[in-house]
Amino acid sequence: MNFSLALCSPCGANSSGRLTDPHPGFAILSTHLSERQEEIVNKHNDLRRMVEPTASNMLRMKWNATAAKNAESWANDCILGHSPKTRRQIENGLQCGENLYYASVPKSWSSGIQGWFDERSDFIFGKGPDEDTAIIGHYTQMVWYKSYEIGCAVAYCPKSALYKFFYVCHYCPAGNLLGSSFYSPYTPGNPCGDCPDACDNGLCTNPCAYEDEYMNCRKLLQTYSCQHKTLQEGCKGSCQCTNEIQ
Repeated sequence: MNFSLALCSPCGANSSGRLTDPHPGFAILSTHLSERQEEIVNKHNDLRRMVEPTASNMLRMKWNATAAKNAESWANDCILGHSPKTRRQIENGLQCGENLYYASVPKSWSSGIQGWFDERSDFIFGKGPDEDTAIIGHYTQMVWYKSYEIGCAVAYCPKSALYKFFYVCHYCPAGNLLGSSFYSPYTPGNPCGDCPDACDNGLCTNPCAYEDEYMNCRKLLQTYSCQHKTLQEGCKGSCQCTNEIQ
């Protein structure tokens, strides 16, 4: 019998559990292969185009080598659980979210990613899980509109009691942020409605290069302007990106 398990976050064995002599089905899963990177990115983008209701501000994903390196480092530790947030940072200290998947036998990246996405059957947009026990966090992280960079890795952990293959994906910037938008991972509307001049088949291609440090920047900007030093430093996204998705 084959087993699999998935975990997600922003929502076993130890490091000695990993061997240098891999399972024969492991090599083809390596994200050092450009075709695996393309498979992962394309699968995510295909699924992000399929959200219901449709999204007006869904960004197109791309591969991030630093995120992949972080994911690989954690996967190789063969620990059944999420990595510390300090191990999920990329350039400029940007924090990333994390989806995990465990399997007893090698499975394709596309099948694991599809499994995360299929949680949408238990998700009601704007409200949350249809049942208290339903798991939806992998799905909401996958379709978080502004998580546009991704890096993934897999490790073979033969000393782990049940799960031998540890899959890790890091999403940057992190999704699943607590607040009023937690169960609204994107803005519903016509595809590319918020980016009509920067659109690739329903996905926006104009991400903001800056992040807001404050959760209430939009409210602050109703009272103060971006000339205010505090907003210049804490609301860079809102102040610097007038036409980009942020």
